[in-house]
Amino acid sequence: MDIKANKIDNANAEIAATISQDEISANVDKIAKELAKTTKIAGFRKGKVPTSAVKKQYGDKLIQDAESEALRNLLADALKEMDIDSASLIGEPQITKFDKGEDKIDVEVKIAMRPDVNTEGYADMVVEFDKPAVSDEDIEARIKELAESQAEYITVEEDRALVAGDTAKLDFEGFVDGEAFEGGKAEGFSLVLGSGQFIPGFEDQVIGMKKDEEKTIAVTFPQDYNSEKLAGKPAEFKVKIQEIQTKAEVVIDDELAKKMIPGDENADVEMLRSQVKEQLENEALTKLYNDEMKPKLLEKFVEKFDFALPSFVVEQEMDMALNKHAQSMEEAELNALKDDAEKVKELRETFRDDATRSVRATFIIDALAQEEGIAVTEQEVMQTIYMEAMQMGQDPEAAFKHYKESGYLPAIQMAIIEDKVLVKLLNDKIKEA
Repeated sequence: MDIKANKIDNANAEIAATISQDEISANVDKIAKELAKTTKIAGFRKGKVPTSAVKKQYGDKLIQDAESEALRNLLADALKEMDIDSASLIGEPQITKFDKGEDKIDVEVKIAMRPDVNTEGYADMVVEFDKPAVSDEDIEARIKELAESQAEYITVEEDRALVAGDTAKLDFEGFVDGEAFEGGKAEGFSLVLGSGQFIPGFEDQVIGMKKDEEKTIAVTFPQDYNSEKLAGKPAEFKVKIQEIQTKAEVVIDDELAKKMIPGDENADVEMLRSQVKEQLENEALTKLYNDEMKPKLLEKFVEKFDFALPSFVVEQEMDMALNKHAQSMEEAELNALKDDAEKVKELRETFRDDATRSVRATFIIDALAQEEGIAVTEQEVMQTIYMEAMQMGQDPEAAFKHYKESGYLPAIQMAIIEDKVLVKLLNDKIKEA
């Protein structure tokens, strides 16, 4: 076998080889002899089957197996020649040429390796920063907000008009073109004014009404309303106020603290303030990290650390970006590209820079995760998917199954690792306020 192996860089290599027909024939004979020991063919005793009968029985399958063995041997010899450990390979070798002639097979193979990422000095690239400060006013405002969320609604006995924040207990019936429509009637409905629960303009016209007052309210259904029969239509609602309710005033004291911190008999206002302060600080820190610091830090790493990338991984990233972009394109745009391979190629090329940066970032994070001893198990991935699914009102098991069958789990795992790595590096540089 004639092999020419070329290690392009630390992440890519090419192999050009010629496999002789003699080698393929020798492999066929070897495989046939092995099969003859175990295979069953009518007319022959087990273990006594001649290789000629095996060749006749298995035909093309033997040749395919012989060619596959020659390719494996070719790859093993080339890796040895280039001093490349097979464990460092990424993905399957790509056979870019396999031309079969009468007496030989010309083969070309591309292989990709995990790049050697030198992240020396990465910790020094993370600058110190002040922990976000939370003011006393912020703390008091949050406690008031929490207290009001626990407040009970009480009936307003005085003769006054509805104001924003009140709950109006009302009867209503809606009409379009003078006809009542399905789902447009209710009695004793509780509507929090200012919640935006009803059609725009409805709640604004209820404000100012009094108990037992009746009124006809004119509104227009939004164009994107979920009922085609009503979308964009003007409507009238006959409304009568049964009752006005408002939230009872809540006193911020130790009793409230015990309600807000269940299970702790010693809870008091100061403990509540301390917990709320910590919560607000964590919220501010998370927002700072997500909106600003994590993206900037990752971009700094990408700019700083330069190393060879496996070309096929970049190409795959470009393909994914192109497919995602195509999903957002108008039908006319897609039709214009269908029969124009050159335009598709040009469009795909526009994603190369972003794809390259994305792949570089992935290998940097992988290297830093090893440096910091950070790993994410499949159990953690499952818990993350379950939590997000529950928050969105979805079936957690179904969501996990969908991601697994779609092959998304590695990407989700990598995203979690990235978050852990960047958060760890940033947390190490926080200066307490």
